[in-house]
Amino acid sequence: FYYFVRLCLDKILLQCVLQSRTLSGADAINALRPFYFAVHPDFFGQHPKEREVNENSLKRLNGYLENLQKPGFRSFKPTQLTFYVREREPNSSNVQESFSDSGFRVVSFTLHTRDLLSTVLDILNSCSLSTEHVQSLNVNSQPHKEAKSTVNRPIKWDKTYYSFTGFKDPEEELEHAQRVETTLLSWLDDNEARAVKKLKKSLPLRKELERLKIELSHELQLSDIRWQRSWGIAHRCSQLHSLGRLVQQRPEILENVKGRTVVFTDRSGMSAAGHIMLGTMDVHHHWTKIFERLPNYYKLQKRLLLLEDRISQLLGGIQVIYIEELQPLFTLEEYFETLNSFYNKLRDSRLPFHPHSLRGLQMILESDRYAPSLHELGHFMIPTICDPAALQWFIFAKAQEARENLKRKEEMMLTEKELINTSTERFSLDRLYKEPSVSSAQMIDCCKRLLEESLPYLQGMHLCISHFYSVLQDGDLCIPWNWK
Repeated sequence: FYYFVRLCLDKILLQCVLQSRTLSGADAINALRPFYFAVHPDFFGQHPKEREVNENSLKRLNGYLENLQKPGFRSFKPTQLTFYVREREPNSSNVQESFSDSGFRVVSFTLHTRDLLSTVLDILNSCSLSTEHVQSLNVNSQPHKEAKSTVNRPIKWDKTYYSFTGFKDPEEELEHAQRVETTLLSWLDDNEARAVKKLKKSLPLRKELERLKIELSHELQLSDIRWQRSWGIAHRCSQLHSLGRLVQQRPEILENVKGRTVVFTDRSGMSAAGHIMLGTMDVHHHWTKIFERLPNYYKLQKRLLLLEDRISQLLGGIQVIYIEELQPLFTLEEYFETLNSFYNKLRDSRLPFHPHSLRGLQMILESDRYAPSLHELGHFMIPTICDPAALQWFIFAKAQEARENLKRKEEMMLTEKELINTSTERFSLDRLYKEPSVSSAQMIDCCKRLLEESLPYLQGMHLCISHFYSVLQDGDLCIPWNWK
């Protein structure tokens, strides 16, 4: 008993010393500025997949940092994160690193430290970013290895301490996490109760969101109301309430929205797809200006459609399309300028395409590529700066493969829809959906393997197929499409 009491007193004393030397939350954010700059989603606007991965990883990282700052926080689970980094730096020897098709560096690392300073240094070192600026903070800012070996190193207690107190040994937990790969069943077993609690809490807000959406869609005769990002239910309700107040205050400016889709996103305007974009950070004054400009937007949209037809005629009837899930969220003005520049280049080159020889094929324009390519879904991905002669040769060479891919795409879409319906019914899910970065082929593979399992945990849940495991703030379960 005396030995146990001495251990506890020693731990309290050492924790007091640690707390006087650890980073504050504000210090941690300041120290991580180079990291946030390198991975911030706003810098990946033209790369939807990379942007979404970074957004999701930042949410999980913020949750990890918040937990470290909670008084008395003891639960400990290593967290694996993946980021696309903007700039290439000298590689870190202990980090899994590769390069994406878009040329960004892909960095994966696992957080397992229990104090802010070590965590901040882990993040910076994992992304090969300098840690020199940390020394300017009023904390123990020695190099990472030294920091771990001094006051910020985990306290190694005798095993009897954990036997007496019932606390979990962090070293054993880390070894177990590294030794045992996360499986779907084990993860659901650990997280189902937490997800159910969050889901039940969100149910009243979900009903309110559906009611607001139906009422506004009916009142404004909208085709749909959508969100570009996965904001929480409370955030979405707030946005619809704001739109509802604007309808009451200025009903006359909303006469031109009939049949349109409203999308809540980061910026206000009209999208390349013809949807009305309402920036969530803008005030009513900005939204009012957008609604007042709608007649001019519709005129520009007609000019854009005419431009697409002219490009199609110059390229043998190939259809120019815009795919929101795969392309940046262009405004109508930005997309028109892109099309106009490409059209002028084609017109001057006078490529000898036979009229209607490529009818039935599709293409999208991309501003961040240098060579044309063929997507697995069948559409051509054409750079705006592509050499016309190289473009002609590539399209002719890949035309038959493109037709086969388009046919396979239609079959996959049908198969995917059937499997989603079957899985939803089989597991009594309230909703089954996927993130835009998950392809149809990945979704099909995921659903087929799910249907081979017995998963009572999923009854009544919202299941999102993603690239990682997570419980969202409103109770949605995220699982990777290639779960084990």
